[in-house]
Amino acid sequence: MADGQADGGDLVGHYDLVIFDLDGVLYLVDQVIPGAAEACARLRERGIPSAYATNNASRLPQDVAGLLTRIGIPAETGEVVTSAHATALLLAERYPAGTPVLILGAPALREEVTAVGLTPVTEAAEARVVVQGYGPDVRMRDLGDASVAIRGGADWIATNADKTLPSPRGPLPGNGSLVVALATALGRQPDMIVGKPDPGLFLEAARERGASRPIVVGDRLDTDIEGAYRAGMDSLLVLTGVSDAAELLAAPVEQRPTFVAEDLGGLFERAQPVQEQRWQVKELDGSWELSGDGRPVDALTALCAVAWAAGEVRPIVASGEPAEAALRRLKLA
Repeated sequence: MADGQADGGDLVGHYDLVIFDLDGVLYLVDQVIPGAAEACARLRERGIPSAYATNNASRLPQDVAGLLTRIGIPAETGEVVTSAHATALLLAERYPAGTPVLILGAPALREEVTAVGLTPVTEAAEARVVVQGYGPDVRMRDLGDASVAIRGGADWIATNADKTLPSPRGPLPGNGSLVVALATALGRQPDMIVGKPDPGLFLEAARERGASRPIVVGDRLDTDIEGAYRAGMDSLLVLTGVSDAAELLAAPVEQRPTFVAEDLGGLFERAQPVQEQRWQVKELDGSWELSGDGRPVDALTALCAVAWAAGEVRPIVASGEPAEAALRRLKLA
């Protein structure tokens, strides 16, 4: 957080492209997150372009654009980059037309693979490549077929490794959980994982728009924020999806965002360094004592600065009612 652009003005004014993650940032499944449509409208009014990069391989880019438009965030197909599309492009570069591919995932992944000239197959013995992506109807039988194909010599490529995906019911198993299941059975990892935290989706989005100062907005430390770190881009973590305050405090260097906000309203707040916050953190009998007043998210940035500098997370105690309220809001007490 201390390394970002912070010399006055609102945060987004320092960037020429905002690259949004989707699930947990703009919507949950198909329901808009409060304030997301309004934030995107403010960006359009100011002429700041947006792009949308998602690890979800179950929708085509045009379907993602259609969903965003329906929930009040007008979007074009060309603004959307999905892990399914990126995986298909990778396959087209690496394998000749007609290569037989066994596909685990949603129909959208099959369509992307077919569109680049490869041939989906259903028999493990025919597969030259296994492509594994998220799909709500993936079965144990599908995992079994993939295992047989890979043991038989097929290459194994995963669209992404998100262990969970956000939902109105809380985090649910994502494609990464199924990748782990298959890796456990095979005793090895995929030959390649295409989606975030690999920086490819972000770099492609910036390259297509000629952006020199993009910022990534995401809700997951291990995909969105680490992907931005690998891409050399600043990032904003919003606390509307998967990663929470406790996870942020314990984040390794590559998963520490440049900025953190409760929601997308943070794009339009002053880019404020930790040192200027109204919260103080000091050592107290092996704990950290939080005191002061202000926004809970600012208390979180102050705590992160101390935890990251110390390289450890300690118990946190509150000094006064405002600190107690902030810790309760952040679910740290």
